[in-house]
Amino acid sequence: MIENWVANTESLRTSELMANLPAARVTACRVFIQVGIDYCGPFQLKTFSGKCRQIRKVYVCVFICVTVKAIHLEIVSDLTTEAFLAALKRFVARRGRPIEIHSDNGRNFVGANNELRKILKALFKGKMEEIMDFLSKEQIKWNFNPPSAPHFGGLWEAGVKSLKYHLKRVIGNSILSHEEFLTLVVQIEAVLNSRPICPLPNDPNDVETLTPAHFLVGSSLVAVPDPDYAEIPMNRLSRWQLVQRMNQHFWRKWSSEYLNRLQHRPEWCKGNVGFKEGNLVLVKPSENSDSLKWHLARILKLHPGKDNIVRVVTLKDKQGIYKRPVTKIANLPYVN
Repeated sequence: MIENWVANTESLRTSELMANLPAARVTACRVFIQVGIDYCGPFQLKTFSGKCRQIRKVYVCVFICVTVKAIHLEIVSDLTTEAFLAALKRFVARRGRPIEIHSDNGRNFVGANNELRKILKALFKGKMEEIMDFLSKEQIKWNFNPPSAPHFGGLWEAGVKSLKYHLKRVIGNSILSHEEFLTLVVQIEAVLNSRPICPLPNDPNDVETLTPAHFLVGSSLVAVPDPDYAEIPMNRLSRWQLVQRMNQHFWRKWSSEYLNRLQHRPEWCKGNVGFKEGNLVLVKPSENSDSLKWHLARILKLHPGKDNIVRVVTLKDKQGIYKRPVTKIANLPYVN
């Protein structure tokens, strides 16, 4: 009987109701006032010393604005305190000084492999005094999430999880130079900051959306057009073309996953957010779509079936009017 009672209590794990959004998420303020931090890597780069070629590891430090979800990427030469502070100073010089920094503690950085977790533990525990001294002088507060509670950092987890996944696979076994890797990282930063958030409150027939880039540069980002290198054999590509192929590969994989993530309904929210006539929606990109070119359209008409469930919609965009199944479209994160 006692064994049965213990077995039953083992399965009765409870979860609290989701709390209201933190004030930092809903308070109007300058971009990057409230910042989340995560790490990505390691990546292998080649350096030259005379005639000798050396391979070294580098990492990417990810800064994400808690309020508007804009993302800033910094290359970190190693996982020492000095390298982290240098990356933080570069971030402050270009994006402004944050008031608060949020992160997991060094033991449970999101997606960190064993090597990264081990070094981060030493970085954020053994040498925290030097970091805290700098933050104190700059009047920056650092907040750690509770151990074993990664959902507390869900905002930047969602923002960097697919970044980590696709960046590692796009680069694969290629070993880039520092300049090539920097170019790729900055272009990927532009991809992340081009994602649609909500419709702009202008003409209802317009298909323009608000993006994180609007808070950074005042308008949407535009990529320099490049030929499609996907079908060209790797051994026929120049080093520059190889980097552009990696960027195009990242764009196609990440943008498709972003749409799939918008179609998924959060498990903490009950009910189903349906489509409405007039809604601005994101259409699944084609295989040869250009970087930073999101396919947006407005719903002209819903076509419910005999069971009154909508599975097909009529869309209108700059190219014309056409039909699409609802599996190929998704509402923006914030629907008007």
